[in-house]
Amino acid sequence: MSLRAEAPAATDRLHRFTAAERWVHRTTALLMGLCVATAACLYIPQLAVLVGRRELVVRIHECAGLALPVPVLLGLASRAFRRDLGFLNRFGPHDRLWLRAVLSRDKRRSSRPAGKFNAGQKIYANWIAGATLVMLGTGLLMWFTHLAPLMWRTSATFVHDWLALTIGIVLAGHIGMALGDPESRRGLRTGTVSRDWARREHPLWRP
Repeated sequence: MSLRAEAPAATDRLHRFTAAERWVHRTTALLMGLCVATAACLYIPQLAVLVGRRELVVRIHECAGLALPVPVLLGLASRAFRRDLGFLNRFGPHDRLWLRAVLSRDKRRSSRPAGKFNAGQKIYANWIAGATLVMLGTGLLMWFTHLAPLMWRTSATFVHDWLALTIGIVLAGHIGMALGDPESRRGLRTGTVSRDWARREHPLWRP
């Protein structure tokens, strides 16, 4: 009796993120969370009184801010991470259609074409990267007071404080969107997503 090899069953999960990419995301999220939490303790009087140890909070804030770009820089060693950065930095005609549908409140899936990342994710990734660099630069001017004249340091403090508030609001929206999409969170946690989700949310993505 001859044995016939059976064809492997098609899995219903698609590989979306590598371990390196998930590590970059988690580490960056942890450092950003430390920055936001310590900033809140420094600027909100009720939290400042509750936490105390202002000098320690300042040091944690400074160290987390300086370390914030490190995970991304280390992640550049991953080919998959560099490829995804290319996707995030590239806008196409389908991204304009996606944005137009969002602005017009068109909720039809067919009107929101997306590749591996949709236009909203691309805008968020680019904005938060730029904001992080501005925060790092203004933070260094505030920390090393001898680097610039008083007017520069005053302007840096103004930009740093108001941009920090904006980042907090944008991060809250980002977390809210993630909470509303369990499959997207599962993709960042395990690296895989369901085929149905990928077909529905990212129809132009070809893994």
